[in-house]
Amino acid sequence: MSKENFSFNLLNEDGFSRLGQISTHRGNIDTPVFMPVGTQGTIKSAFIEDVVLAGVQIILSNTYHLMIRPGTEIIKRAGGIHEFMNCNLPILTDSGGFQIMSLSKLVKIDKIKGAIFNSHLDGKKFTLSPEESIRIQKDLNSDIVMVLDECPKLSINKNKISQSLKLSHNWAERSKNEFGNNPKKALFGIVQGGIYKDLRLESLDGLVKLDFDGYALGGLAVGETQKQMFKVLDNIVSFMPKNKPRYLMGVGTPSDILGAVKRGVDMFDCVIPTRSGRTGLAFTWEGRLNLRNSKYKKDVSPINQRTNIRNLNIYSKSYINHLIKSNEILASMILTLNNILFYQQLMKKIREAIKTNSFDKFYDKYIDII
Repeated sequence: MSKENFSFNLLNEDGFSRLGQISTHRGNIDTPVFMPVGTQGTIKSAFIEDVVLAGVQIILSNTYHLMIRPGTEIIKRAGGIHEFMNCNLPILTDSGGFQIMSLSKLVKIDKIKGAIFNSHLDGKKFTLSPEESIRIQKDLNSDIVMVLDECPKLSINKNKISQSLKLSHNWAERSKNEFGNNPKKALFGIVQGGIYKDLRLESLDGLVKLDFDGYALGGLAVGETQKQMFKVLDNIVSFMPKNKPRYLMGVGTPSDILGAVKRGVDMFDCVIPTRSGRTGLAFTWEGRLNLRNSKYKKDVSPINQRTNIRNLNIYSKSYINHLIKSNEILASMILTLNNILFYQQLMKKIREAIKTNSFDKFYDKYIDII
């Protein structure tokens, strides 16, 4: 793939797993990569400086939420999302399609106008068309832009998913036209189709003809089992363009990521590491720790002995247990950073394993632990 300020290079394949590098005008991104979620222009309970220190290469933010608050104009006046949140990392912005599903009681879908909805904050009426979503993302000045799509609920029938698919394809085409020729940004299409192979392939075929810079898999992590998700990946990933990034949206747990990498996925995002940190859970190489548990009350060992990040190697599990029980914000900050670091270490080890053609061995070692 060739573009002035965006490219993807496939460096090695180990089975179906892929080692690659995305180049952007803000820097390179080694893949497979995990993006922490900064929905509202911040990764909850974390300073951006600590996130960078933990090895994060790119973060995700959300068009819908930033449009609602503080408003696109505020961020545009600051110079864009990077300047607004003091972040020099590449940023991918989701288009708002998932919010159309998750806030469906407030949303009306119109094929031409797009999504018409009332703000979940104050009831103010908004219209988010494919063109408007792209314009907002341009104003936010993100590096990777997502088309507006409709993310159907798992519970709806195949016929309705097929109808939704046609809507999403129409919106993808309109998004592409609005995006135009932008050498400093990339535009990703989103493959829909629920759990149905034929619909997924139909969606992919239509998007490939539009020639996007990358391709995302949407409509997963919406209540299906891991087995169902992996079956969808088995059915579709090998048909995705080999020379462009493959992004699995909203996924996931460490085992989800290992299984998806094994099937050829390059990019991931999820709230799990940060949300888990705010509820007292720590990801470690020995498994997950629930630091709310009283068994850690007298455990003076640090939360993470495998890092030079001071906030993680000086505070004991006993102290963190105390902070949690006392409802202190510091507990969330420590555990959020720990979990972000763990996910970045996981991705780094995955990349190293693919580079040395030993991913299957790495997978077998950790799949039942982490």
